[in-house]
Amino acid sequence: MKSIKLCQFGNPILRQVARHLTHEEIKSSEIQRLITDMRDLNEVKKYGVGLAAPQIGVGVAVSVIGIKPTPNHPEFKPIEMVIINPQYQGVGRRTGLWEGCQSAGTGNNTLYGKALRYRHIRAQWVDEFCQRHDEELTGFVAHVFQHESDHLQGILFVDRVRDTQTYMLANEYRHHILKNKS
Repeated sequence: MKSIKLCQFGNPILRQVARHLTHEEIKSSEIQRLITDMRDLNEVKKYGVGLAAPQIGVGVAVSVIGIKPTPNHPEFKPIEMVIINPQYQGVGRRTGLWEGCQSAGTGNNTLYGKALRYRHIRAQWVDEFCQRHDEELTGFVAHVFQHESDHLQGILFVDRVRDTQTYMLANEYRHHILKNKS
C-alpha cells in the first residue's frame, strides 16, 4: 500500500460532492488500485469500519465498508463491501446513533456524537466488478452505509447530529458510553 494520508475535518474536499464513475472507469487499474489502497488503509485502522475516497483526497464516489470486530465493539461480524455511486432511502424514522469518523481526529482525540440515522434503508450501488446491487440493509451495516454515502455528498456526520451535547472525544465515549453498555 502506498503512503496515504487521511484528510481531516476542515479539508475542503470533504465538503465536495464526489464525481460518479462510469463502468469503464470502475474497471480501470487506477480505480481498482484506489479500492485496494482504501481497503488496506481501513483494515489497519483499529477503529475504522469504512472509508470514502474523499477522505484520502480523491473526489470520486467510491467507499469501502470493512466492518470488523473493534476494541469498542468486539461483537461485530466481519462484512466487506465496495460501494460505488451509492444511493439510499430511509425506511421509518431516524434515531440518534453513536458514531465517529476517521477524518474527525486521531486516537483518543477522535470526535464522537449521536447522529440521526435510519436503522433500515433501501440501498443501491455498484460494486468493484460493476455489479448493480439493490438491497435492504439493516442495523450497523445500514448505519455505516449511510455514513460512507454521505461522505460522497460532502455531508459529515456532524451535520446529522441534532443534540450537540452528545459530542465527546473517543476516550470519554469509551469511558461513559461503552462502559455503561456492559
